[in-house]
Order: sequence, then structure tokens, then C-alpha cells
Amino acid sequence: MKPYKEMSKEELTELHKELKKEYKKAQAQDLHLDMSRGKPSEAQLDLSMGMMDVLHGGVDLRDSEGVDCRNYGVLDGVQEAKELLGAMSEVSPDKMIIYGNSSLNVMFDTVSRAMTHGVMGSTPWGRRNKVKFLCPVPGYDRHFAITEYFGIEMINVPMTPTGPDMDMVEELVGSDEAIKGIWCVPKYSNPQGITYSDETVRRFARLKPAARGFRIFWDNAYCVHHLYDDDQDFLIEILEECEKAGNPDLVYKFCSTSKISFPGSGVACLATSPNNLRDIKMQLKVQTIGYDKVNQLRHVRFFKDINGIREHMRKHADILRPKFETVLDVLDRELGGLEIGTWIRPKGGYFISFDAMDGCARKIIAKCKKAGVIMTEAGATYPYHKDPHDSNIRIAPSFPTPEDLEKAAAVFVLCVKLIAVEKLLEEAE
Repeated sequence: MKPYKEMSKEELTELHKELKKEYKKAQAQDLHLDMSRGKPSEAQLDLSMGMMDVLHGGVDLRDSEGVDCRNYGVLDGVQEAKELLGAMSEVSPDKMIIYGNSSLNVMFDTVSRAMTHGVMGSTPWGRRNKVKFLCPVPGYDRHFAITEYFGIEMINVPMTPTGPDMDMVEELVGSDEAIKGIWCVPKYSNPQGITYSDETVRRFARLKPAARGFRIFWDNAYCVHHLYDDDQDFLIEILEECEKAGNPDLVYKFCSTSKISFPGSGVACLATSPNNLRDIKMQLKVQTIGYDKVNQLRHVRFFKDINGIREHMRKHADILRPKFETVLDVLDRELGGLEIGTWIRPKGGYFISFDAMDGCARKIIAKCKKAGVIMTEAGATYPYHKDPHDSNIRIAPSFPTPEDLEKAAAVFVLCVKLIAVEKLLEEAE
């Protein structure tokens, strides 16, 4: 079929009639399918059930240094956990703090601490007239929710195929002392699946912020979440690049096992410079006597080392890869050549990013909902839920079964076609 924009009004009218009939058939299926969040499926969670057996009443719960993990203490995490997550994060264990299950919680605490106590002696953000954050878009809705919660003004920075628009980042960071940070998902970004290029990472490391206490919030959530063994993205290590550039304190690097083991019972970590670690520990020693070391030990005993994590993630990929390919194949087959949407084929991560024609995303998602398919809310990938083009839609293939995904993808592309035709007919009036 030729591109919709090349069709006459008569052709579009006839096509609209056919699509409406198809949509009524889709509604008659009485579907109840949810692709709104990037939750691991039950099959993925089953991969970690052996973790329930590595610790039991008869085992020694001391770590390799003799620490009794049942008791208080060890504020920054057991050494074996630092080594395991350090290898996963590609940083030295002595740069790590191991937390509880949620890296999102760590990021929230990090912003909260900056609001009340500043960063390494700088003026607390909460005492300033204005605090701003840069937000690469489309991006992760929960990042934006944190900064919005604290009343921080968010500034959109467009994503490119190599990462955020670095010309814009450098100009803004270097000229505005109210800009205190930037959110980043540098590998298999949420939702586009883009990995920052070497040059982008090095430009981040060489930033010259106007603001004292400016920090890059480097959420490396998908560092080992490849879909393919033989075709993986590579991300150079940001802390090392910052040290080379003479900016060792510039980055907070976050990571977790939330989509590796159990999302509700994983282990999170933060890696950063010695100066930043000292600053953070001043809060931690008041906030807690130590995080769940038994769970840290459980992860170490189950995975053993980085090779154990890699092998585990291959099993995840075997479950996820067919789901991604199912959705992408439907997009290619049904929408390819119609020029009513674009999408990226990611090599890892948890999402597929789809860009509809301008002004269509909300209508597409509403149409899907009426046919029994729940998508991520339109605008979610932008600060304040305001997509300036109303075009970006985040597709989350991980949770549904392959059979349900096939049905959901069919409904989705039907809605994309229907709304696109209606838009073109309106423009033809």
C-alpha cells in the first residue's frame, strides 16, 4: 500500500470505512491486555527462584570477611556485594555503596539530600530561588516524577541517535547556575533503546557547569540487559572518563538488580567518587544502621560473580527477544512504507519507542483502551506529561505472553492507521 499522505480524499474515505469495520471486530474480542509498564514476566521471575534455596536455616550467614549479615552494621554494604555489583557496573568496589532493593529510591534520596543539605557543602537546593534539571526526551517518567515532586523546573533536551543533544547540554550547563543536574539512561535508554556514543560520554565528562554541585544522574539501569549475544551496544565507563577529564566528582552512577533477580527484592547500588561517597555517608549514618545484608549475601551466593549474571541475563534475553521481535515484526509488516509512524529496533533494554504523526498519540492510546489494550499514558515520556508533539508512545513488551502480544500489537497498529487516516481527512477538509 502506498503512503497514506499520497492518497486522495476518496481513497482515504474508503480506507477509513474498512478500518472502522476492523476496529469493531477488534472490540468484539473483549480483550484485556496491559502493555503499560516494563514489568518482568512470570517466566523471568521464575529464573531467580533458586535464590530462595541458597540461604536456609543451616547455612553460615557470614560474608567472606566474617561479617554476620544477620546483624547491624556495614553501612555501605558487604564487600562481596560491592565486588559483584562493581563488576556489573564496571567500577571498582571501593567506589560503591550497596543499598536496598530500589535504585529509584536511591535517586529520590539523592535529590532529597541535595534539597535539604546541598552537594558537598554547596547551598541546599531548597534555599535557592530556582533549581532546574535537564531532561533528555523522550525519557523515563519516574525520573521526571522525582524532580517534579521537589518543585524542580525541568528543561527538555532532545535525544539524538547518539544520546542527548550535547551542544544544547553544554550551552545550558555552562551558562545557567540554576541548572543542578541532568537525568541520563545511557545504555538502551528508556524508551528508545539508544546507547550513548563514546563522544557523548566524553563530552559529559568534560562538562564545565556554571553551578556548584552540579551532578549527572547516570542511571545505568540496563547495563547487562542485552537482547542478542552477537549484537550488543557498548558504553564506555563514565567515572573513568570523568577522572581523565579532571571532573571526578561530576557523576552519580546508579544501578540495580531489579530486572535481573526480583524487582521487589533486588539490590541497588550507587557508584561515585570518594568525595561524593563521604558526603553521602554523612546522611546514611543518620538514616540507617545498614541495609539488608542477608539479601545482599543471597544475591552473591546465587550469582557468584559477573559471569553468573551474564549467563542469567542470556536466559532473560531468550524470553524477551521473541516478544520484542513479535511487536517489531507487526510494526514492520503493517506500518512499513505507510509513513504514519517511526520506531527504533533496540538491541536491549525494556521498551520500544514509537512516534506517531503529530497530534495523534493521545487519540491512539485512547482508541487502544476502548479495544481492551492498555498502553503507557500519552505524554509519560516527557516532563509534566507534556509531549510537545503528542506523538511518542512507549511500548512495553515484557509482561504479556507472546500470544497476547500478537493480539495487542495488531490492535495497536490498527489504531495507528485509524487515527492517522482521520487526521489526514481532517486536514483535507
